[in-house]
Amino acid sequence: MPINLPNLITISRILMVPIIVWLIVTDAFVWAFIVFLTAGISDAIDGFIAKKFDLATELGAYLDPIADKLLLVVIYLSLGFLEHLPAWLVIIVASRDILIVGGMLLAWLIDRPIEVHPLWISKVNTALQIALAGVVLGILAFEPQIQYVVMWGSVIVGASTAASGAAYIRQWLGHMANGNGPDSNSVAGKHKSD
Repeated sequence: MPINLPNLITISRILMVPIIVWLIVTDAFVWAFIVFLTAGISDAIDGFIAKKFDLATELGAYLDPIADKLLLVVIYLSLGFLEHLPAWLVIIVASRDILIVGGMLLAWLIDRPIEVHPLWISKVNTALQIALAGVVLGILAFEPQIQYVVMWGSVIVGASTAASGAAYIRQWLGHMANGNGPDSNSVAGKHKSD
């Protein structure tokens, strides 16, 4: 069975997770920033290759969002632990993902599985989370004197994360009440994650 290149790139992104944690906790922020950029570029490359050369697989559809979320949540937890991000923001970001995964598992366990497609607010939220993580790592690596950017970025990301979580909870409740949400085509999903 031939090796699927996009899946291999995605797996390499998952393997970057312990590396970036180690770089953050050892204050090697320039290298952490470089690994973060490399992960972002690899995400774009695996998606491009999968579409351009028709190499998308079901495994990749699950691995790609797992890799993205794992990397983001671990970066937020690491930066929060070292007090480079506020604890309240880390709690909101982690709690939202735990609620989404827990809701999907519960729906599956009671035989009402939800097909997951990202909501527009969730796409915006993920972009903001990625931007804030990159900005914080960049500040720590190159310009430690502009902490007000982290404060305002945290407020914006916190608000978008809460709004995204509320949107998913609303759809989950609708799905559980009658088998589908208010918009059954946009609950959470198989291609790119939120």
